[in-house]
Amino acid sequence: MNDSTDRAGDPLGARVEDLLLRLTLTEKIGLLHQHQAPVPRLGLRSFRTGTEALHGVAWLGPATVFPQAVGLGSTWNPELLRAVGAAVGTEVRAMHHADPERVGLNVWAPVVNPLRDPRWGRNEEGFAEDPWLTGKLGTAYAGGLRGDHPWRLRTAPTLKHFLGYNNETRRDTTSSNLPPRVLHEYELPAFRAPLAADAAVAVMASYNLVNGVPAHLSALIGAELRGYAPGPLLVVGDAGAVTNIAGSQAYLPDHVQGFAAALRAGIDNFTENDADSTPTVERLTEALRRGLVTESDVDQAVRRILTVRARLGELDPPEEDPYADVPPDVVNCPAHRRLAREAARQSIVLLRNDGLLPLPPGPGLRVAVLGPLADTLHTDWYSGTLPYAVTARDGLAGRYATVDTHEGVDRIALRVGDRYVHCAAAPDGAALALTGTAATAEGHFDLFDWGADLLAVRAVANGRHVRADEQGTLVNDRPGPGEWVVRETFRTRPGPAGTVLLHHVASDRYVTVGPDDLLRADAVDAAAATAFRVELVADGPAGAAALAAAADVAVVVLGNHPMVNGRETEDRVDLALPAGQQRLLAAVHAANPRTVLVLSSSYPYAVGWADEHLPAVLWSAHGGQEYGTALADVLCGDADPAGRLPQTWYRDAADLPDLLDYDVIEADATYLYHRGDPLYPFGHGLSYTRFDYADLRLSAASVTADGEVVVSVTVTNGGDRPGEDVVQLYTRQRRSRVKQPLRQLRAFARVALAPGERREVALRLRAADLAYWDETEGRYVVEEARHSVLVGRSATDIRLVGLLTVAAGPARRPAREPLDAGVTR
Repeated sequence: MNDSTDRAGDPLGARVEDLLLRLTLTEKIGLLHQHQAPVPRLGLRSFRTGTEALHGVAWLGPATVFPQAVGLGSTWNPELLRAVGAAVGTEVRAMHHADPERVGLNVWAPVVNPLRDPRWGRNEEGFAEDPWLTGKLGTAYAGGLRGDHPWRLRTAPTLKHFLGYNNETRRDTTSSNLPPRVLHEYELPAFRAPLAADAAVAVMASYNLVNGVPAHLSALIGAELRGYAPGPLLVVGDAGAVTNIAGSQAYLPDHVQGFAAALRAGIDNFTENDADSTPTVERLTEALRRGLVTESDVDQAVRRILTVRARLGELDPPEEDPYADVPPDVVNCPAHRRLAREAARQSIVLLRNDGLLPLPPGPGLRVAVLGPLADTLHTDWYSGTLPYAVTARDGLAGRYATVDTHEGVDRIALRVGDRYVHCAAAPDGAALALTGTAATAEGHFDLFDWGADLLAVRAVANGRHVRADEQGTLVNDRPGPGEWVVRETFRTRPGPAGTVLLHHVASDRYVTVGPDDLLRADAVDAAAATAFRVELVADGPAGAAALAAAADVAVVVLGNHPMVNGRETEDRVDLALPAGQQRLLAAVHAANPRTVLVLSSSYPYAVGWADEHLPAVLWSAHGGQEYGTALADVLCGDADPAGRLPQTWYRDAADLPDLLDYDVIEADATYLYHRGDPLYPFGHGLSYTRFDYADLRLSAASVTADGEVVVSVTVTNGGDRPGEDVVQLYTRQRRSRVKQPLRQLRAFARVALAPGERREVALRLRAADLAYWDETEGRYVVEEARHSVLVGRSATDIRLVGLLTVAAGPARRPAREPLDAGVTR
């Protein structure tokens, strides 16, 4: 990057230095905020960091919505992720061309925090629990966003969130304590790979503290992070996080010192106070006056900012920018819709199947598609606006003549004395009131159980969800739970004589009926709450079970709402399926044993009951606009289930350490160290055909510390259907001075085979990848040891075992640099 040249033949760095010399100090300080003011006299336009592009362009109107990041991770397909990244980056460019003030070219994606614990509220944002796989997929996605020009950028990808960030509860005040081995072997590699490949050119610091120091002040920004990148690396702050240094973290006595310390530590761009740059400018100006920072500190940050802007083509005429001419109709174009379908299809994981799937062809099959996610698609906080939605019911209705559907949720009425709660039928709703003595449709409500006793209430009268507005008044005017503060969820508490009390979660207030008969969340404790009697109007599981009994097969679509019970600012407390959903599943299975469970969720569940009782279970993340089409493709056998689990599915939360215990080695956490029997292991995913493994061969029986071997295996499709498999290579060091992983992913290859087809798959294994971080020497070291070479279909489904002897020595290169996934021949 540093040696790249511009159109005039001058080094890019020289042009940046020339701009830096001509900027005034005031102008330079103005560039340190997220919203950078223009400098017309130098031809610098306004610029903003932070377009969200996690799995599609977010918050900017309709755009192609791909599966959630964890769903992209379940494809185990770097080439597909690169294509998705390119599509998202192209849509960013098109939207920037249409509205450059609103749509910036610095994108905040991908997230490369390894998915250490499935209770993390932002689980859907990461790719995998394995750091190497995360780094490989992150490199691919960022590479697509970035483009393939040697130094110009389609967009400027920003890795999130540095460092040790896997909890939401008290995220700004908790410390992620990382011993040296955990830091170097688990947390850092996923950041190293995309930066070393120049796929990402920026990083965002995280909210938490690391080993007692705010991440925005971590010496690791300079000591580790910047050493991975081949050129200047832009580091941005997370929203409001620099203010936390002297605020919630109380680490420094005032904001001037907090902002100064962040700049010195390497934060180049401050994401504070939304579009208002005044507080940031004033604090940094005062820091200069006090001598807490120097102009050279400012220059260093501005240099990195200008370098990214230059690589985005800002200093050149549009005709010389290969990414400038993007037509507006590329957004949600047919090619991107096809890619969204393919990504959704490859993300679906078949967890269990006793032969019920694939469903038989022909329109005569009667199918019941049941559950709260049967005929709806949900989006998460970082999703784009769906341009259209193909639900599970839609997808199967395109295949079969008779498809019945039912949400399976209870319908109730609420009564106080002899009067009922009613609401308006108008589309915009109105305040809920205690009126009338008859439970008409205006007094009926559907209850959605999203786990942890969290209920969402939908008014039957207009199909809108009930919320408590900012004044506490209950109104039926929302399409569903959403926004930063979710005001649409409630909990019930037992009241006197079989009644219930309604607790509004966001406001932490109980619901009362006032003298004006309106319902408000305004009681500070249960003693002042109104007691409601709940009348069951329609039993949801019973209604769904009746449809299942009349069907040839029942497909029950369950899972989470991405804005409730596990989201940014909120971790989960357990892994259980919501109680209401479990009751529905059991009722449907009792009515029709030919029941398929389809889980659509941002995270794993402990679904041991389903694994024991149901003939078929599938999982995917929330799959975006083409989810239903992709699901039907897999259920009906037009596509072999291609997804593999990117993280372990545990049997119970009791199998996990404390959420704040980041020492994966000592805690026996993740598939690397977990000694228990998981419900579904890392890498798991079934096929509709059978794959046989044979003839494991190593190109050498021993290797030096800086050497490499090729591991070959013959894979045969032993079934009567075409299929895809993901051949996975793991190793285990048999003896060591330190605790070593029980197994560790080293390489993988996706292979598609026709019935009876046989293919040799070759996977590269580098001895440097077998290094561990020696805490006494402060470097990676390869021990003299024998290693089991394990090839199979998951971390625990090992089909072939070989032996490799490795000589001792220092690791010549940083361990776990990205390698090709594998080659087949």
